[in-house]
Amino acid sequence: MTSAFIKYEGNTPKNRILEFLVTFAVEDDYSMMDIAKHSKVSYAMLKIIWKEFVKEGRVVFTRNVGKAKMYKLNAQNSIIKKFIEYYWKIIEEETEEKPKADYYSTRAIGAVSARHF
Repeated sequence: MTSAFIKYEGNTPKNRILEFLVTFAVEDDYSMMDIAKHSKVSYAMLKIIWKEFVKEGRVVFTRNVGKAKMYKLNAQNSIIKKFIEYYWKIIEEETEEKPKADYYSTRAIGAVSARHF
């Protein structure tokens, strides 16, 4: 199941990584391996994207745990602040309750395949 953000912005590795970071890594830190696993992106692709994220200050190094370097989203970065607002606005709009059609007041239309919905 894809999220509202992924439906709206597209299913790209960068979007999946950003979604994971906004959802989980604002307060908690994660290793690159965990980020790749949870965002369903290959580790090789994450390494390519990660260089850009570090260079632009989107993520920050927090600590070492054994050999693993831990990172979290840089919530102090102005671009990330705006992105977080944007992300949650999309989620909020998608999850607002939509008015349901009154089942009994609609006219029967006969047999319809699922393709028409």
